[in-house]
Amino acid sequence: MLDARWSSRRDEINLTDLLARSLPMKQRNAHRVLLAATGILAVGVGTVGVFLPLLPTTPFLLLAAACFIRSSDRLYSWLIHHRWFGSYIRNYREHRAITRRAKIVTLILLWGVIGYSAFAVATTWWWRALLGVVAAGVTLHLLCLKTLKREMLEPCATMEGKESIGA
Repeated sequence: MLDARWSSRRDEINLTDLLARSLPMKQRNAHRVLLAATGILAVGVGTVGVFLPLLPTTPFLLLAAACFIRSSDRLYSWLIHHRWFGSYIRNYREHRAITRRAKIVTLILLWGVIGYSAFAVATTWWWRALLGVVAAGVTLHLLCLKTLKREMLEPCATMEGKESIGA
C-alpha cells in the first residue's frame, strides 16, 4: 500500500509546485527539465553507491524519486517499477526497512573498503579516525533500520485471514 503523498503527482500540493505554477511556461518547462536532470544524476550517483559503500544509495534514489514525481510521470514510473531499484525504494519508503541480505552485504562491503582504505591508503591517524567514524555512523544507521520481513510485504492477506477466523 503506497503512502498517499507518493501515490500521485497530482495529489501533492507543496511549495515547489506552487512556485512552478506561478512561473511562465518557458520557466516551468526549464524547471521540469532541471528537476528531471537532477533526478537522472541522482540515479547515476545512487547506482555508483551500490558498488562504493561510502556513497549511500538510498538517499540518492529517494532524491531521484522526489525529482521525478515533480517533473516526469514517465521517469517516476520507470524508477518505481525498475527491476533493481523499484522494490528498494518502495520498501524503504513504505516500511523504513531493508532486507537482511542488503544489510549484511552493505556492512561487509562497507567495513572491507573502509578497512582497506584505513590501513593501506590513509597515512595519518586523523584520516583513519575519520574513516572509522564514518563507518560507525553508517553501521549504526543500517542497524537502526527495520529488517524487512515477509509479513510486512503482505499485511492485507494476514489481516483478512485473522478477520475471517474471528467471524
